[in-house]
Amino acid sequence: MERKYFGTDGIRGRVGEGAITPDFMLRLGYAAGKVLGKMSGEKRTGRPCILIGKDTRVSGYMFEAALEAGLINAGVDVGLLGPMPTPAIAYLTRTFHARAGIVISASHNPYHDNGIKFFSAEGSKLPDQVELEIEAALALPMETSKDLGKAHRIDDAAARYIEFSKASTPWNYSLDGLKIVLDCANGATYHIAPKVFRELGAEVHAIGISPDGLNINLECGSTKPQQLQKTVIEQKADLGIAFDGDGDRVLFVDSNGELIDGDQLLFLIGLHQQEFLGGCKGIVGTLMSNYGFELALRERNIPFERAKVGDRYVLEKMSANGWMLGGESSGHIICADASTTGDGIVAALQVLRALSDFGEPLHQLKSRMKMLPQHMINVRLGHRNGVLDHADVKAAVSEAERQLADSGRVLLRPSGTEPLIRVMVEGRDSTQVEQLAKQISSVVERIGNG
Repeated sequence: MERKYFGTDGIRGRVGEGAITPDFMLRLGYAAGKVLGKMSGEKRTGRPCILIGKDTRVSGYMFEAALEAGLINAGVDVGLLGPMPTPAIAYLTRTFHARAGIVISASHNPYHDNGIKFFSAEGSKLPDQVELEIEAALALPMETSKDLGKAHRIDDAAARYIEFSKASTPWNYSLDGLKIVLDCANGATYHIAPKVFRELGAEVHAIGISPDGLNINLECGSTKPQQLQKTVIEQKADLGIAFDGDGDRVLFVDSNGELIDGDQLLFLIGLHQQEFLGGCKGIVGTLMSNYGFELALRERNIPFERAKVGDRYVLEKMSANGWMLGGESSGHIICADASTTGDGIVAALQVLRALSDFGEPLHQLKSRMKMLPQHMINVRLGHRNGVLDHADVKAAVSEAERQLADSGRVLLRPSGTEPLIRVMVEGRDSTQVEQLAKQISSVVERIGNG
């Protein structure tokens, strides 16, 4: 069956357009209830239970109510979590032995977007087959169940997740003496992250903690870290930490106001595992991970593999290799020994633990990995058919790779949503990198618009 609604990261769309309407959400809740309600997994007798959490965007109230009604009509009980980070829903689904967890969020996107993610009873993404069954069930006529479900609010959800996050560090771990600026993106971590870091002993100055339903990710958070960078310097803080709207991404800022991306954070976590925790089996990055990251891991004999962009693909490769660490440059970091999905707070605590054990400030420790210059050009084309396989394009790529030798790489990646091919070149010399990217792009443009 061909997918119509589910993408690699759930269902996404502009509120009120396409799939993301209250009517669709009602039918989605009913379909999910019918499919997931019949699945095994919950040992308790009685009706199955599905949890619903959301971020802080204003549309969440409307969609929460619609999903709740659909699920109840299908004979499923509903546990309402309120605003919670995406990884918290994954954790709480396991904790409450729920049949599934649903997240209403469009992650790092602005407030007028929204989306739906599903977690299985194990706190992982739903299998493809189950998503396809839910899509098929959307066509079912809505019939009221003879045994209607009930809804209840889970009042201690935030406290449970705070304790879970803290428990991802050793029992005697302390952040005492560390001054941290947190940017919660006016999103789902606004009432959780400050408590986690304060309860571990840090002095916390928090920004992006006043959500009004419209300001999620607005000039703040991991996609817009400029305010965090400025505040870290003004506050003379040791570092800053930025989350995105649903709390599954994290970036850092050092005491000089310099941004530390996901590749660098993954390196620090892996390096800490290698030197203090008995070794790092390997790390999964993506096609977009910086080549300097790969070289730094190679120098330390830490295996590294690249997956396609998207946390689903990173998790698949981690699972296939039996590795516990992976993620993306965006800051979506998966510490599988602590969480089943990307978790910004948990990942941040692993980085802080590395700083503590190494006994070095962030601006000093990050220098152990040298980021290589990267230049990307988006080439808009009349058509993409056969462009990447054209002899002239292959020749241009081969020549660039010959010039870079073992000190860089070339990546040509079609856009999934636009008639674009992204030409990316990395290497040690920024001038050479830019020149080679332009040369390849000119060939791609000629073939694609010829």
